[in-house]
Amino acid sequence: MAADPRGGLDEGSLLGGVTLRPVPESVPRARREFRVFTASYNLACSIDDCVLMLSELVTNAVLHGRAEESWRVRVEWWRAGESLRVDVHNPGLPAGVRRRDPDADDAHGRGLLLVDALSDDWSAGPSRFGGTVVSFRFDAAWKP
Repeated sequence: MAADPRGGLDEGSLLGGVTLRPVPESVPRARREFRVFTASYNLACSIDDCVLMLSELVTNAVLHGRAEESWRVRVEWWRAGESLRVDVHNPGLPAGVRRRDPDADDAHGRGLLLVDALSDDWSAGPSRFGGTVVSFRFDAAWKP
């Protein structure tokens, strides 16, 4: 995992994104928006793996984001060279993001294990919007 003080992995070109309300219904909306985004590209990475990781991160943002006033979850997708990066921003505290090693009978705690296993890299840290950003990256999403 590589932390970046700007709130994500390495810089790149912003390709798109969506702002979501912090409600469970935002998870399927994020999946739909991402699939619409990826339909116009011939990506070499697994879209299903990206959607699974996106679902986990948006779920975590909805469950764990906190703010005094009305707040939103922001999802962005970026291209950095041949890499695809997905950022999920929420107003929660960055210090609370960590990969857990749950017991077999634990109902929660596997989201970042999936992200760690499926992505080429991931990070968590302060968001440029305030709060937290959790990102994942696929290195060879665009083949030369």
